[in-house]
Amino acid sequence: MNAPPIKDPALWTPLARFDGKKPQAPRWFDHAVAQKPQERRIDVQGAPIELFTWGEVGKPGLLLLHGNGAHAGWYRFIAPFFADRYRVAAMSWAGMGGSGWRKHYSLDTFVAEIMAAIEAAGLYAGPAKPLIVGHSFGSFPLAEAARRHGERFAGIVVVDSPFLSQQRREERRIERGQQPQRPRGLHPHRIYPTFEAALARFRLAPLQPCTNLYIADLIAREGLTPVKAENGGEGWSWRFDPYLWRDFQMPDLTGILSRVKCPTALIRGEKSQLMQTQDFDYTHALMPAGSPRLEVPDAEHHVMIDQPIAFVSALNGLFAGWPAV
Repeated sequence: MNAPPIKDPALWTPLARFDGKKPQAPRWFDHAVAQKPQERRIDVQGAPIELFTWGEVGKPGLLLLHGNGAHAGWYRFIAPFFADRYRVAAMSWAGMGGSGWRKHYSLDTFVAEIMAAIEAAGLYAGPAKPLIVGHSFGSFPLAEAARRHGERFAGIVVVDSPFLSQQRREERRIERGQQPQRPRGLHPHRIYPTFEAALARFRLAPLQPCTNLYIADLIAREGLTPVKAENGGEGWSWRFDPYLWRDFQMPDLTGILSRVKCPTALIRGEKSQLMQTQDFDYTHALMPAGSPRLEVPDAEHHVMIDQPIAFVSALNGLFAGWPAV
């Protein structure tokens, strides 16, 4: 009988070796996160949605959308780089981060959250329509919002989000040697006895190496919350709703990028395993002709964590000449 594969601590428990202490961070990172956003919650169809804003109302608008299981804090070290020129906002999807949970989630409610965040953040108060950036899962409701309301956007940027055909999804499953996907969202989160124990269990999903552990530490700390255990004691667990995907199934959005009503751009991490080269090409081919495409060198799927400065530079370079006025 073959022995089970060894779980590499650098992948599965990258923060465990710090025993709850913060890894040393570079000066630029400390300076960025010191620029605190205004934090509030807005009601969207009965759920309080966490909203962060930086910069002055009246500047061009920029909304940053995170991926599955993440939260608005994934942009704490990214948004300040744009706050001198933009009114920047980041939100946490319902069921994630500091936002409320819903009994039922749908593509309609996620689109409503985008539109409400734009209004509440004052992103329409600037001289131009807002730009919106969506990472991973965040690009899917963003694409649907651009199909419905794209005439109200200057442009959208899809970041490492493969819009794959059903055939390609099946090919990817076979390539990875995976069994058919089991239903998600059937088990509650594990409750850890201490904050340090919970922090030590943080890992990125999809699983990948993380060099910038000071960033992993920041998002992990903000992703935890104190909870009551079944025995009446207290512990710590993750802030996203473990049952979000129990009933909600993302509709097939394969062709949606050809129907958006605004300019569209595509970015991927050069080493991304989620958006491989042929997936990058396939997704780009779905977009309107002439849509820009960029790769961030030495980045995997979590581009803003892997190469934060290069990601900022890629967006800055893109926005310098796109979309055309």
